[in-house]
Amino acid sequence: MNKEELITAMAKESGLTKADARKALDAFMNVVKMSMARQEKVALVGFGSFEVVQRKEREGRDPRTGKPIKIPAKKVVKFKPGSTLSEAVQK
Repeated sequence: MNKEELITAMAKESGLTKADARKALDAFMNVVKMSMARQEKVALVGFGSFEVVQRKEREGRDPRTGKPIKIPAKKVVKFKPGSTLSEAVQK
Protein backbone atom coordinates (compact mmCIF):
# COMPACT_ATOMS: atom_id res chain seq x y z
CA MET A 1 0.00 0.00 0.00
CA ASN A 2 1.43 3.37 -0.95
CA LYS A 3 0.59 6.77 0.55
CA GLU A 4 -2.25 7.54 -1.90
CA GLU A 5 -3.86 4.15 -1.25
CA LEU A 6 -3.52 4.72 2.50
CA ILE A 7 -5.17 8.14 2.24
CA THR A 8 -8.05 6.64 0.25
CA ALA A 9 -8.50 3.83 2.79
CA MET A 10 -8.35 6.28 5.71
CA ALA A 11 -10.97 8.51 4.07
CA LYS A 12 -13.27 5.56 3.44
CA GLU A 13 -12.81 4.11 6.95
CA SER A 14 -13.28 7.42 8.79
CA GLY A 15 -15.82 9.19 6.59
CA LEU A 16 -13.37 12.08 6.04
CA THR A 17 -12.73 13.62 2.68
CA LYS A 18 -9.51 12.60 0.96
CA ALA A 19 -8.15 16.12 1.56
CA ASP A 20 -8.83 15.85 5.29
CA ALA A 21 -7.40 12.34 5.43
CA ARG A 22 -4.25 13.62 3.68
CA LYS A 23 -3.92 16.44 6.23
CA ALA A 24 -4.37 13.98 9.09
CA LEU A 25 -1.77 11.57 7.72
CA ASP A 26 0.71 14.37 6.97
CA ALA A 27 0.22 15.76 10.48
CA PHE A 28 0.77 12.32 12.02
CA MET A 29 3.96 11.77 10.03
CA ASN A 30 5.29 15.24 10.92
CA VAL A 31 4.60 14.79 14.64
CA VAL A 32 6.31 11.38 14.67
CA LYS A 33 9.28 12.79 12.70
CA MET A 34 9.68 15.73 15.12
CA SER A 35 9.41 13.42 18.12
CA MET A 36 12.07 11.12 16.69
CA ALA A 37 14.35 14.13 16.09
CA ARG A 38 13.97 14.99 19.81
CA GLN A 39 14.75 11.36 20.78
CA GLU A 40 11.21 10.91 22.17
CA LYS A 41 9.38 7.60 22.09
CA VAL A 42 5.97 7.52 20.38
CA ALA A 43 3.72 4.78 21.75
CA LEU A 44 0.33 3.93 20.25
CA VAL A 45 -1.26 1.35 22.55
CA GLY A 46 -2.24 -1.76 20.62
CA PHE A 47 -0.57 -0.58 17.41
CA GLY A 48 3.08 -0.21 18.36
CA SER A 49 5.85 2.15 19.35
CA PHE A 50 8.54 4.09 17.53
CA GLU A 51 11.82 4.97 19.23
CA VAL A 52 15.33 6.08 18.33
CA VAL A 53 18.12 3.67 19.26
CA GLN A 54 21.88 4.02 18.95
CA ARG A 55 23.50 1.36 16.79
CA LYS A 56 27.11 0.64 17.79
CA GLU A 57 30.02 0.78 15.41
CA ARG A 58 30.62 -2.65 13.94
CA GLU A 59 32.72 -4.50 11.46
CA GLY A 60 31.29 -5.64 8.16
CA ARG A 61 32.56 -6.92 4.83
CA ASP A 62 32.74 -5.18 1.47
CA PRO A 63 30.54 -7.44 -0.71
CA ARG A 64 32.72 -6.89 -3.79
CA THR A 65 36.13 -7.48 -2.26
CA GLY A 66 35.36 -9.38 0.92
CA LYS A 67 37.66 -7.02 2.84
CA PRO A 68 36.60 -5.97 6.34
CA ILE A 69 35.21 -2.45 6.70
CA LYS A 70 34.10 -0.37 9.68
CA ILE A 71 30.41 0.46 9.74
CA PRO A 72 30.06 3.66 11.80
CA ALA A 73 27.72 4.04 14.76
CA LYS A 74 24.43 5.75 13.98
CA LYS A 75 20.97 6.42 15.30
CA VAL A 76 18.10 4.47 13.74
CA VAL A 77 14.33 4.42 14.22
CA LYS A 78 13.02 1.17 15.66
CA PHE A 79 9.37 0.08 15.45
CA LYS A 80 8.00 -2.51 17.85
CA PRO A 81 4.50 -3.76 16.98
CA GLY A 82 1.85 -3.80 19.69
CA SER A 83 -0.16 -6.84 20.70
CA THR A 84 -3.27 -5.95 18.67
CA LEU A 85 -1.22 -5.45 15.50
CA SER A 86 0.75 -8.65 16.10
CA GLU A 87 -2.45 -10.63 16.63
CA ALA A 88 -4.00 -9.24 13.44
CA VAL A 89 -0.97 -10.39 11.42
CA GLN A 90 -1.15 -13.90 12.92
CA LYS A 91 -4.73 -14.50 11.75
